[in-house]
Amino acid sequence: MLNKVKVVICGKEYVMQTAEAPNYVYGLARTLEGRINDMTDSLGVSQYQAAIMTALSTLDDLNKANARLDRICDQSKEYVDDAGRARIERDAAIKEIEVLRSKVAQLENSLKLKKLKDTI
Repeated sequence: MLNKVKVVICGKEYVMQTAEAPNYVYGLARTLEGRINDMTDSLGVSQYQAAIMTALSTLDDLNKANARLDRICDQSKEYVDDAGRARIERDAAIKEIEVLRSKVAQLENSLKLKKLKDTI
């Protein structure tokens, strides 16, 4: 369901349809207006120029966040691969331990039989 949300940014009304909650959109609008006002105050540029600079800055932030997310996903895949290899190695070690235990049991039985033969 789409919500119709009316926000005011730098004195101009904008009506949007969005699936997001109205309070979320209001918060975004307040943040955007704050960034635009900060640029107009600090750089002495027009609201239009500040909006463009804010948009570019926000896109830069988004691109960098996506790059970080990609690195985290890659790192997670590496961790999963490492865990899979470790599980395979563990399973192989467990099998080897079972084989060695069986050999030890055979050797102990052979030794017991030898001792019995020696005592007879």
